[in-house]
Amino acid sequence: MSQPLQIRAVEASDEANWRRLWGDYLAFYQTTASDAVYQSTFARLLADGEFEPSGLLAFRNNEAVGLVHYIQHRTCWDTRNVCYLQDLYCVSRQRGTGVGRALIEAVYAKADALDLANVYWLTHESNQNARLLYDRIARNLGFIRYTR
Repeated sequence: MSQPLQIRAVEASDEANWRRLWGDYLAFYQTTASDAVYQSTFARLLADGEFEPSGLLAFRNNEAVGLVHYIQHRTCWDTRNVCYLQDLYCVSRQRGTGVGRALIEAVYAKADALDLANVYWLTHESNQNARLLYDRIARNLGFIRYTR
């Protein structure tokens, strides 16, 4: 029988699970990161600071099955900070079981507890499965991202 989903903050002892999940996330988007980036990102997730990234892991049956990274930052559009949900990943065999929704809702709860103005994120237009969820729990404001 499947246990309920457990979501908690990334801890130092989670590095192997986190590396596996984040590596799978990067592979999903057909990219990679150097070991220095892995080390730096994991250290930042464990740091305690207002503008450091935070991370949550989702566990089912004692297995890490999902992750989310989020960062609060200042904005010119509100007196309160906002929250950027940077990375969201769920192992493929757990997709459609509520892992992604639970991770997003956990970030919503963190943002509410910090009185942040909003939570926003980006996804690739081809990520149709994820967009089915996103369209149910958030608004697509139609912006197109440009990068240098």
